[in-house]
Amino acid sequence: MKQVASDTEEKTLRMKELVSLLGRASRAYYNDNEEIMSNYEYDALYDELVQLEKETGITLSASPTVTVGYEVLSELKKVTHEYPMLSLDKTKEVETLASWLGEQKGVLSCKLDGLTTVLTYEDGVLKQAVTRGNGQVGEDITHNAKVFQNIPQSIAYSGRLIVRGESIIQYSDFERINEEIPEAEAKYKNPRNLCSGTVRQLNSEICARRNVHFFAFYLVDAGDFEELDTMEKRFEWLKKLGFDVVEYQMVTRHNIREAVADFSQRISGNDFPSDGLVLSFDDIAYGKSLGTTAKFPKDSIAFKWKDEVAETTFQEVFWSASRTGLINPVAVFDPVEIEGTTVSRASLHNVSILESYELGRGDTITVFKANMIIPQLAENKTRSNTVLIPDTCPVCGHKTIIREENAVRVLVCPNPVCPAKQMKQFAHFVSRDAMNIDGLSEATLEKFIQNGFLTSLDDLFHLDRYEEEITSLEGFGRRSYENLQKAVEKSRSVSMPSFLYSLGIANIGLSNAKLLCRHFQYDFERMRKAELEELTEIDGIGVLIAQSFVDYFANKEYNNMVDQLLQEITFIQEETLTEEELKFKDMTFVVTGSLNQFANRNAIKAEIERLGGKVAGSVSTKTSYLINNDSTSNSSKNKKAKELGIPIITEEEFIQLWKQEGSN
Repeated sequence: MKQVASDTEEKTLRMKELVSLLGRASRAYYNDNEEIMSNYEYDALYDELVQLEKETGITLSASPTVTVGYEVLSELKKVTHEYPMLSLDKTKEVETLASWLGEQKGVLSCKLDGLTTVLTYEDGVLKQAVTRGNGQVGEDITHNAKVFQNIPQSIAYSGRLIVRGESIIQYSDFERINEEIPEAEAKYKNPRNLCSGTVRQLNSEICARRNVHFFAFYLVDAGDFEELDTMEKRFEWLKKLGFDVVEYQMVTRHNIREAVADFSQRISGNDFPSDGLVLSFDDIAYGKSLGTTAKFPKDSIAFKWKDEVAETTFQEVFWSASRTGLINPVAVFDPVEIEGTTVSRASLHNVSILESYELGRGDTITVFKANMIIPQLAENKTRSNTVLIPDTCPVCGHKTIIREENAVRVLVCPNPVCPAKQMKQFAHFVSRDAMNIDGLSEATLEKFIQNGFLTSLDDLFHLDRYEEEITSLEGFGRRSYENLQKAVEKSRSVSMPSFLYSLGIANIGLSNAKLLCRHFQYDFERMRKAELEELTEIDGIGVLIAQSFVDYFANKEYNNMVDQLLQEITFIQEETLTEEELKFKDMTFVVTGSLNQFANRNAIKAEIERLGGKVAGSVSTKTSYLINNDSTSNSSKNKKAKELGIPIITEEEFIQLWKQEGSN
């Protein structure tokens, strides 16, 4: 019996690996136009996954074997919890944990900082997912749970099962999502807020794109499973059913201090947000026998990280003007070291929070890092309350207004032509993957906007009107001006995907732009007039992306702007090669190390793809050549290539191969 359980767990781990591999391959193929594995290899892995799903009775939510259509709801349904949830008593003292545990054996687990979610399975199929809410009533998020990254859609257990866990967004995904948001005030403050908003989205496509994960921490109900009489056994059983469970260690009062220290030392390197630990009695019956207080169950206790608080002197509030008009306060204080790093700033988020601290220059304040990561003010000990809220925008000087949004006071610049609002649009337009106009840093753009040289995007092509003024600007002489003019003229010839990307249409990245242009055979007018139905039929273009595209070109002002830009540019004619000219057809290359002949890795990749080849990110049996100018390197890719007998060639040898292939 134990061997069967071990095999199931091993198979589940393999399934998770396969789902991840196949998912990456699909995203690369449909979103990036890149094949990281052959069709044969993909099919083999897919068949292996199908077989494992049959053997285990488990189907993971991200599995390509199931098609979970995106759902759009009008509102979230309220659900009363069958088993109400109480909060846990808390402590920040390790000695309290040891005393609480006594002579009992305990389970010390990671307390994740996300959104508690309750899953219900019937006949082996996920039937419902509900948020914690107030502990008595939560919100039905089943449509979103079906697109979580790691929730099993079906399990090898036919009885009714209820499990609690934490839904989280990892720091890496949190940073990725924030990087895609140009407006500073629109960026999410922390992963928990992002996760909370994500799982409540009415459109499950949005949730799917944000990579929400679920980690089980408590088996609520699974019928009369008498053998599951300890927390450890329940965790292990959940893992065998395909669930990811929170990280945990078995402890006693004698080793709990070392266990807490171990968790604490590793928290800063974890990719998941955690705000503490949970200690539970391992013996389920013993824990239940203790009952509850009016507020807390007695079978578990939470341990909150003791924040390292440092005292320092407040200096000023820096007002950060954003692209949408919000002006956000940032506290500036004397540098102080917390959790191993030096900090001197902390966001105050809005006027309401600023006012609550009653700050003034020279005040004695304490600061800490929330979850050991994000700097925050803890307390203002002196409260001189002398900070004034500016009545003019720090960027354009326009009179500001204070607006109340959801009972929160925010400072706003109502000036529609405030340079802060224009900056991001210009910066994106001139960026490398867009129009690629060298010499226009944000600092330079800011100067040009402030001096009135730039008011609309097409002004970039007429900077010669201000030649005298530009060459007289500090740090911007004749040579800089001439180089800029050359870059502007060069940018007039641009690929259609780069131009489409440069417009800054929401959710349209460069990969999606390439996909759209190829589908419409590089007919820009036909593409801009496309309707939602046609767009959603394109593989890789979902409803959200299609709607953003349609909304953009339904806007008269945007269309006028595009028309003006089209008068300034010429699309590069996309090259169409014959079968004979596709010299690298059916060949896969991997490129690593520094390059000498090509400007960068993108340049050599573009040439390989132009000639029918593929560029992969890692070496495999399907790799034709590894391009590396240092064939003696001990890099992992070189080692892998040598193990598999893959030829390692330099750029020069690649060019010779190119010529050789061409002469055949």
